[in-house]
Amino acid sequence: MPERLIPGDPAPAFTLKNSDGVEVSLGDFHGRSTVVYFYPAASTPGCTKEACDFRDSLASLQQAGYEVVGISPDPVEKLAKFAAAEALTFPLLSDPDHAVAGAYAAWGEKKNYGKTYEGLIRSTVVVDPEGKVLMAQYNVRATGHVAKLRRDLKVDA
Repeated sequence: MPERLIPGDPAPAFTLKNSDGVEVSLGDFHGRSTVVYFYPAASTPGCTKEACDFRDSLASLQQAGYEVVGISPDPVEKLAKFAAAEALTFPLLSDPDHAVAGAYAAWGEKKNYGKTYEGLIRSTVVVDPEGKVLMAQYNVRATGHVAKLRRDLKVDA
């Protein structure tokens, strides 16, 4: 399992397809701070809650200089349905082989109900305008995470 990212690390570059099938790269956000969050599965209760919290906070995050990008292993078609159903206006990117999640240490061993398995670790990495990690949070809870992140970034409502 890759080492967890820490502030000052270069953020791993990526290019993934969004919910419209268009390629989006981390480099597209160069010069802006970017919140890159990893979630296990579109349209599940926790992931929907987290995505809607980001949607509802998007204007204040953008006003404070942060873009938001969500990444999951879901196929493009599922992301498109999720974005439409929840009126999500920030990019949702498809990482079906977990390569980007792995590079960000957001893929690895998980335990649930006594079982150990490989899966996506709900994580958020904030990348500064120069492409360096500003903040990395792992094993975050879906509910309340965006509010905590806003406090950590000192972003008002």
